[in-house]
Amino acid sequence: MKHIGIDVGGTNTDAVFVRDDQVLGAVKSPTTSDVTTGVRRALAALIQACPEAGSPDAVMIGTTHFTNAVVQRRDLEPAAALRVCLPAAASLLPFCDWPEDLAQKVNGGTYLVQGGHEFDGRELMPLDEKAVRDAARAIRASGVSTVAISGVFSPLIGTAELRAGEILLQEHPDCRITYSHQLGRIGLLGRENVALLNATLIDLAHKTTDAFVQALADSGIRAPLFLTQNDGTVTLAENARDFPVHSFASGPTNSMRGAVFLASINDAVVCDVGGTTADVGCVQNGFPRQANNMVEVGGVRTAFRMPDLLSIGVGGGTLVDPQTLQVGPVSVGHRLLEEALVFGGKQLTCTDIAVAAGLADIGDRSRVAHLDPAMVRGALARIHEAISEACDRMKSDAREVPLIAVGGGSVLIPDHVAGFSEVVRVPNHAVANAVGAAIAQVSGEVDQIFTNLGREELLERARAIAVERAVAAGADADTVTVIEQEDIPLAYLPGNAVRARVRVVGEIAGRAH
Repeated sequence: MKHIGIDVGGTNTDAVFVRDDQVLGAVKSPTTSDVTTGVRRALAALIQACPEAGSPDAVMIGTTHFTNAVVQRRDLEPAAALRVCLPAAASLLPFCDWPEDLAQKVNGGTYLVQGGHEFDGRELMPLDEKAVRDAARAIRASGVSTVAISGVFSPLIGTAELRAGEILLQEHPDCRITYSHQLGRIGLLGRENVALLNATLIDLAHKTTDAFVQALADSGIRAPLFLTQNDGTVTLAENARDFPVHSFASGPTNSMRGAVFLASINDAVVCDVGGTTADVGCVQNGFPRQANNMVEVGGVRTAFRMPDLLSIGVGGGTLVDPQTLQVGPVSVGHRLLEEALVFGGKQLTCTDIAVAAGLADIGDRSRVAHLDPAMVRGALARIHEAISEACDRMKSDAREVPLIAVGGGSVLIPDHVAGFSEVVRVPNHAVANAVGAAIAQVSGEVDQIFTNLGREELLERARAIAVERAVAAGADADTVTVIEQEDIPLAYLPGNAVRARVRVVGEIAGRAH
């Protein structure tokens, strides 16, 4: 198994060549504004650095491109919201809880029609096809070409959404549709928000994935392309181009997966210190712990699988006030090589503190020789305190577990942290994110309510659905295993209702080992 893993960060694009359990080579290349130029340069440098590696079996790319688009309100398309729900679920309209600036930019109109289902799959009301047709004509007349369709309890049965989509395409053949039942879990507003975000990003996702494919072709690589997802797994690029929201948190997730791989530890807390932030997450059974609460992306509350992360403003480029010893949260970010003292700049950063304290040997040490040793010790203590507190907050229980230190700024992590059995420092720690992308597996997930079934039968059905989805995403069916499973009886619903959640992972089809 030979994989190339690429992580496109805000400052650097990291690339690694991994064969089985061995990292053959790693490179860093500056990230470019168009993203793909940086990927192309990183690939060229990696191939040059690993002439004996041969051709890869697959290429995995992780990017924060889609998250940044939402946060920065750029490259977003207006999207119409078609909700199949009446006479229910009409009190809170689509976009109702979005930040005003974002809603104004992407709200392409809201349309509510009769239809949907009950919790057990029974029809709430027949779909009002005439109302859907009228909405489709209005959407076409408005010039909007992207639509998110959501329905009441559609993850249980998506027929109402799919039929509405058929009618929409009859009246508006050029529109692109996102179906909420293909994206989110049970919970209408959070799932609808995910679908709407996805719809606004579809055009950007198509352009980005097509550009990635072109970058591989320009580099002479013919291996299949996968994009990494929020849960630490990958999916085929042709699937990812239609579901960009699944790749929102792939950067920190890749770092966590890469860290436990490099350390050969399956259960740990991972601290990834970059140029701007330190991201802390908990890894259980080799995968990032999932957040149980609603996750906000660019101010929008969503309900879909995301890692449980804590980010603090401590990184290599974080500014330090020599008078008050305040650390951050402002950072020089990608300007570190121009603005830090050790590189000839005038800003005191955490990197300067690390060099002055003898923890790092980069830049010109003589440029920080004038710093007051007491100030350096005090600032370093503040840095250690902030990181230690963040790591402790992410522990799931009182047991002492290892803390794995990764990232270009991991020298800022103290050698001993209270509550942890050890601080593990690994080779290739600065490119753990790209390693995580290279070793990723393919996943499938189901979150559904079952009625009038025995426990084993309903779990078996849920597992079958999850496996089917993993195979569709590019997994080898023979290697798929269950990594997460839960069933919750819903006493407030009739029919012995049980909510089942199952997540599975498997190796890439044709390349399992």
